[in-house]
Amino acid sequence: MVDCKPLATPTAVTLVVTPSDQPFENPTQYRRIVGALQYLTITRPDLLYAVNRLCQFMHSLIVDHWGLVKRVLRYTKGTLDYSLRLSPSSSTTIHAYSDFDWAGCPIDRKSTSGYAVYLGSNLVSWLSRKQRTVARSSTIAEYKALADVSAEVTWVVSLLRELGLHSGQPSTLWCDNLGATYLCANPVFHARTKHVEIDYHFVRDKVASGDIVVNFVSTKDQLADIFTKPLPGSRFAILRDKLNVVAHQPCA
Repeated sequence: MVDCKPLATPTAVTLVVTPSDQPFENPTQYRRIVGALQYLTITRPDLLYAVNRLCQFMHSLIVDHWGLVKRVLRYTKGTLDYSLRLSPSSSTTIHAYSDFDWAGCPIDRKSTSGYAVYLGSNLVSWLSRKQRTVARSSTIAEYKALADVSAEVTWVVSLLRELGLHSGQPSTLWCDNLGATYLCANPVFHARTKHVEIDYHFVRDKVASGDIVVNFVSTKDQLADIFTKPLPGSRFAILRDKLNVVAHQPCA
């Protein structure tokens, strides 16, 4: 793939992988490359969604999956000088973006959660992961995603307090689902959400104690969108820049 033609995105918007009877003949090669790409996501969060998808096919490979790997490699070929930028920031407040793709997997209809946690202007934690259970509504899928990012933010705050660097300000979570936003602030426990009771109480307690504030953000400003679904090239490039994944000039 050294001389391959680069692509603008690591995943195709229109391609849907479905079960096939044509297995891939070299699963060891597939697993070796995907394992290497997992290490790359430590400094390349823009690859995380694509690599997370590839990891889901480790035990039942087909030829189409190998095509997905080659697409990621073609995108990587064109962005070899990109990496995560960390820069001095005057702010030490924590804010995070939480998103989901409801029933996005065509095989089992499970949703994909994603989040991006910022310390000031720097991205410090990110996730793209398929939810363990099927969500019966988009509000439930978003609420599960909020529970994941709430746990991560709680850990980051604990670490900063140990280091004496926490500002004392509540952390802000941004999500683009009004139902989940209202559910966080509503003290009335709705009967239709009993099956997410643990997640409900966890997030609600954080909001009630003032540790976390959950606000609504429009979908066009949702930075975690890049971790939950394939995106067109222009949208992908905009969000990649906002994640601080930028091209670096080589040192002289």
